Amino acid sequence: MNLKKLYDLLLDHFGHQDWWPVDHNYHSNHRTDPRFEIIVGAILTQNTAWANVIKALENLKQHHVLTIESIIHMDEETLKAIILPSGFFNQKALRLKTFTTYIQQKYKANLTAFFSRDTQVIRKELLALNGIGPETADSILLYAGNHPIFVIDAYTKRISKRLPLPVHGNTYDELQRFFEQTLQKDYPGDHLVLAFKELHALLVELAKNYCKTTPLCDRCPLMRLCQKIL
Repeated sequence: MNLKKLYDLLLDHFGHQDWWPVDHNYHSNHRTDPRFEIIVGAILTQNTAWANVIKALENLKQHHVLTIESIIHMDEETLKAIILPSGFFNQKALRLKTFTTYIQQKYKANLTAFFSRDTQVIRKELLALNGIGPETADSILLYAGNHPIFVIDAYTKRISKRLPLPVHGNTYDELQRFFEQTLQKDYPGDHLVLAFKELHALLVELAKNYCKTTPLCDRCPLMRLCQKIL
């Protein structure tokens, strides 16, 4: 199994996922930055289902506080109440406060200035912030900043092991290096970021619909190719 074949099979089965889901109408009407919604979503989705994140994001929109400045100036208890549906709201409120304060102090709340630098430099800054680990940092870089970095999550690890993919090791860094170096050969230039986004989203769909903890192998589009190492 090579990644291009995997990508093509999943794309044929699921279609384009167009991640990250953002409410562009809201941002157009309120003149707000859709990249910030992605960042907030990446933080809120930690240890919870995306359906819960949607509820929290809707609350932020209803209160018209889905901006860096609004989060900074909001009372922390109020923020906790607004993002309550996402779970772990005490931790996540603090993380949102930490991120927005950092961006305000160092970049004057300018996300373009923040993202207009070397990928690894930005990643190092993100990882230094409280509560932002590799998966969250890379989601922010890829989906909000359009940086060529592949996101590794539990779904990716599960599928990589079961197929299996020809990667040595199962750590975050090992898997990320494999996906990035392999896909660079087939998707040059600007196509690489799109490939990273689409394949990651497709792997999530595969894991949610078929390659579950207890897999539904008889229905899976990869049934004939997967070695089903459980």
